[in-house]
Amino acid sequence: MGGRELPDRGDAGDATVAVLDTSVSLTALEKCLLNEYQRDFPVCAAPYAEIGRQLGVGEAEVIATLASLQARGLISRVGPVFAPRRAGTSTLAALAVPAAGLEAVAALVSRYEEVNHNYQREHAFNLWFVVTAPDQERIRQVLDEIEDETGLSVLDLPLERAFFIDLGFPLWC
Repeated sequence: MGGRELPDRGDAGDATVAVLDTSVSLTALEKCLLNEYQRDFPVCAAPYAEIGRQLGVGEAEVIATLASLQARGLISRVGPVFAPRRAGTSTLAALAVPAAGLEAVAALVSRYEEVNHNYQREHAFNLWFVVTAPDQERIRQVLDEIEDETGLSVLDLPLERAFFIDLGFPLWC
């Protein structure tokens, strides 16, 4: 089996996309990492080396590229997503944040390693996030701390019934 072909990594392989109203230039390698490894991430002792082998680049370049994407705020994390209740527990939570404080509260929420993502919605509860922890006690502790730090009540919506939603999106066809 051969590796995936990447376009030339010079100017012809670059692309510009709009992310949060900011134009960002992405290399062909960045595009490939963002698009191709949302699923089927290698589960092995050296996954970044395996990705590098598949793409014809070194492990260090894969790691540096992902670190750059993260430092630029284009990805928040690289890691597994587990089925609910298979490894620990989780809950969906929401806050009704005054518009002027939304960015600051979102940044505070994102500081918790137990929060794997948060997002804004057009609703009275305008900041939503998922908290994942080893046990319900830690989830409660995180939610309580967020309430204490923000002065806002957290709406806790624990899972009652699981639905599978594939959150992988083809970014470049």
